[in-house]
Amino acid sequence: MPHPLGLITLLTDFGDRDSFVASMKGVILTINPQATIVDLSHHVPPHSIEDAAYLLNSCYRYFPKGTVHVAVVDPGVGSVRRPLIAQSERYFFLAPDNGLLTPILAEDSGMEVREIENLDFRLTSPGHTFDGRDLFAPAAAWLTTQQPFASFGRLIDDCRTFTISKPKWEAMALVGEIVHVDQFGNLISNLTLHHVKEIQEVTKRPNALIRIAGHTIDRLVGSYSEGHPLIAAALINSNGQIEIFLKEGSAARTMNVGRGQRVDLL
Repeated sequence: MPHPLGLITLLTDFGDRDSFVASMKGVILTINPQATIVDLSHHVPPHSIEDAAYLLNSCYRYFPKGTVHVAVVDPGVGSVRRPLIAQSERYFFLAPDNGLLTPILAEDSGMEVREIENLDFRLTSPGHTFDGRDLFAPAAAWLTTQQPFASFGRLIDDCRTFTISKPKWEAMALVGEIVHVDQFGNLISNLTLHHVKEIQEVTKRPNALIRIAGHTIDRLVGSYSEGHPLIAAALINSNGQIEIFLKEGSAARTMNVGRGQRVDLL
């Protein structure tokens, strides 16, 4: 199991206008002044658990072994939903039990997951609206001071998860969907290079066709520079996924599509 570093990442939908993120950092540094804090993002679309799950899953593995990842997108804050702390072979994760850890748990079914119950590892406050500051931040900080993992609370094996959408065959086409829209308006799908090769095997065509929202893309390009400002193009991104884009423009805005939009590969 990993040995906790003093490295803590933060992923939230809090933005940078209010005092939320600064308060979490203050709590962490009060408990462990030697901690290093890295902001993954604080601009997750408000309340979007699926977007938070995608972002965390996209980057957590690029950090050193022992990193503590804190993800707080928590529309159920103050309710009966459980606060979780989990450890894999390399990392620690703290998040509400609302499905945010779904992709990570799917990749590693052997993770040890506990409910954060120990009151010694949280702050007291008159309300229950800010578990990011009062629960997740202090628990993460105490973890980096080498508190025993088992001391945080009981083991659980029934974490809440959501269904991970996977491409499906319909006749001679693989049907996927957009799973994320990035800062540039690029449309990231759950179709991958593997699916492209599957289609090529079936159709015997050198180039797969991509259809989305009335647009047809007849080939994959190698880089954004090969695209066009007004015509949708597609490529395989650095995570291996089909990504639909406009050169130096927003495909999401121009095509008026977003997460969940159907994508056909044929």
